[in-house]
Amino acid sequence: MKLIGIEEHYLTPEIRDAWTAMSLEASDPGVGIHSSEIERRLHDLADERLALMDETGLDVQVLSLTTPALHDLGPESVELARRANDAVAAAIARHPTRFQAFAALPVSMPDEAARELERCVKELGFKGTMLCGRVGERNLDHPSLAPVLESAAALGMPILLHPRTPTKAVRDAYYSGFSPQIDAAFSMFGLGWHYDAGIQFVRLVLGGTFDRLPNLQLILGHWGEVVLFYAERLAAMDRFAGLAQPIAHYFRSNLYVTASGMFMSDYLERALAIVGPDRLLFSTDYPYQYRPGGDARRFLAECGLDDDAKAAFAHGNWQRLTGDSS
Repeated sequence: MKLIGIEEHYLTPEIRDAWTAMSLEASDPGVGIHSSEIERRLHDLADERLALMDETGLDVQVLSLTTPALHDLGPESVELARRANDAVAAAIARHPTRFQAFAALPVSMPDEAARELERCVKELGFKGTMLCGRVGERNLDHPSLAPVLESAAALGMPILLHPRTPTKAVRDAYYSGFSPQIDAAFSMFGLGWHYDAGIQFVRLVLGGTFDRLPNLQLILGHWGEVVLFYAERLAAMDRFAGLAQPIAHYFRSNLYVTASGMFMSDYLERALAIVGPDRLLFSTDYPYQYRPGGDARRFLAECGLDDDAKAAFAHGNWQRLTGDSS
């Protein structure tokens, strides 16, 4: 059974250098977590990546620029995005049956970002884009960022909404008071990343984004970035939200959910109950969650879905979402 991982990351040396030049690590500890092995795997779009895909049982990776991507850069990000996307397109051309891609976007420049997304989809064959939450201090529902969302909706391509580290004020208030190492981990993969991404989705719902753009499709990783498990509580906001539909409607009409390497059947069952079998996507969160031993293929085999739902989870839902006939 064909297995497509839709949240699989890369990084270019040029973008890593741009983060370093602006001392981004000082404000976002997520920049500093890349060990030598992780960073080497992020840079590689060839032999090692393909070998580890084979080992875990993944047929296709949908490549995305790792967090925080270009969200904190200014006008220089326009050319950085173009060069990164062209490099990924070249990797896809070398391995057309193994790689697809999400566009890296210069999101601090929303009009340019919208044009780059259109170029990537129409000229390079990319499958949408990945956004990493806030753009500077702006949440994704900020009116200035509307061109990016409108472009994705018009193109009929999804947005993978990826975590990023909460702002310093939030980290200081909620994720501090331990050692620097614990504070950083707590604010990132421990919990902070996931609340941050989930809240961005909820803000888009409450801001009426999906009323204005009913065809826009978002993807949340890590089985829904916490908020999926509080769908009932969020539904209690219906009487205040003033939306065209109940909040539960947007979970089942505008949201896809992916595993991000968290291979836990009880989490899958919860996601299935909220968004339905046609909105589950597979992913391994390479290289961060890579584990040897045929991990991805084993989870698919043991996940408990029937054959039709398993095929949809493995590849069918993604192919339908993106119009991929391969």
